Amino acid sequence: MKFSRIAAAVTTAALAPAVLIASPAFADGPGAPDAGHQPATTTPDQSVPDQAEEDRKTILAIIAHPMASEYMKEAGHKAIADGPKAMRKFIEVDQHKIRLDDYRIAISRLTADAGPGLKEGINKLLSSRHDIDMLRHFYEVTQYELRDDDNRIEISRLIGTGGPAVKEAGKKALKGTPADRTQFLKTGRFLAQASDDRVELSRIDESWDGPILSEAIGKLLNGSPTPAELRHFLEVTQYELRDQDNRVAIAKIIDGGGPELVKAGRAALAGTPADRTEFLKTGQHEARAKDQAAKDKAAKDKPAPGKDGQDQGNGSGTGTGAAATGNTATTAQGHTGAPLATTGASDNTTLIAGGAGTALVAGAGLLLAARMRRAGAQR
Repeated sequence: MKFSRIAAAVTTAALAPAVLIASPAFADGPGAPDAGHQPATTTPDQSVPDQAEEDRKTILAIIAHPMASEYMKEAGHKAIADGPKAMRKFIEVDQHKIRLDDYRIAISRLTADAGPGLKEGINKLLSSRHDIDMLRHFYEVTQYELRDDDNRIEISRLIGTGGPAVKEAGKKALKGTPADRTQFLKTGRFLAQASDDRVELSRIDESWDGPILSEAIGKLLNGSPTPAELRHFLEVTQYELRDQDNRVAIAKIIDGGGPELVKAGRAALAGTPADRTEFLKTGQHEARAKDQAAKDKAAKDKPAPGKDGQDQGNGSGTGTGAAATGNTATTAQGHTGAPLATTGASDNTTLIAGGAGTALVAGAGLLLAARMRRAGAQR
């Protein structure tokens, strides 16, 4: 009996909802829509929201790319803010136009540190018809091939002009990878050059006599100079110090020198470093030669001194009538044949002296005649 009641209750409970739903009274109950105005059953359309979200993610990936310019980023954020249609237009049209311009700008900027080969490749690409794929390939592949060609040429040039260390390191880089060549030109060449510069500075120190330059070289090499400091010393500082040593040397040379040497030395001191180098090389010797020539000419033109006790005239005398240096000696023959000296004052003096001698001879003759007459008378 109990089992029958339970079965009936279960059956009633199962049929009750179906009856109530089918009942006109329930269907037309208060608050129900009028017949013919029942809402249509719809399935929510998820396609538009899903597409918009996908476009938003796509745009975010585009503007996050390393090649994305500020203009690309700005346009992408604006499209997201403007909604689904703007995002779709950005993805399908705008991004490609902007990307084309971005590659053109990026490739143009490569010329700043490009070698001849890369510059030529850039100009050829941008001056011809091109699309985004050509630009992308040039930027991602071709530029590096052209750079390596330029690097090979530059390394070969350095090998031809460099010292032993540069030559060795450069040849090794040429046999290596493109990265090895880039690294050599970036840092390796300077380290190798520093080694060669140290050798060159030591050679200069050994061959230079000036104290100023030698002292500076010793101080530099005993320190910890950078490659740039060594190069600057060789290219600039050494010549400044050479000129200081040259100035000191010229000042010593002209101290107590002849007129021409002093003149040339002072002109060199007032001139350029090249003038001072030339003076020390040849100018000083030319000036010394001029001074010596002037001395020789002065000695040749100086009159020779006279010799005491020698007659400088046309005659020669051995008695007391010899004249002094520079005077003219004249021999006047008297009755006895003794010479009569003259001082060379004038010809009148000679005539007077001759007349006086004649008078003396005549007087002596008269005296002799008078004595002979007295003697005859006495006889």
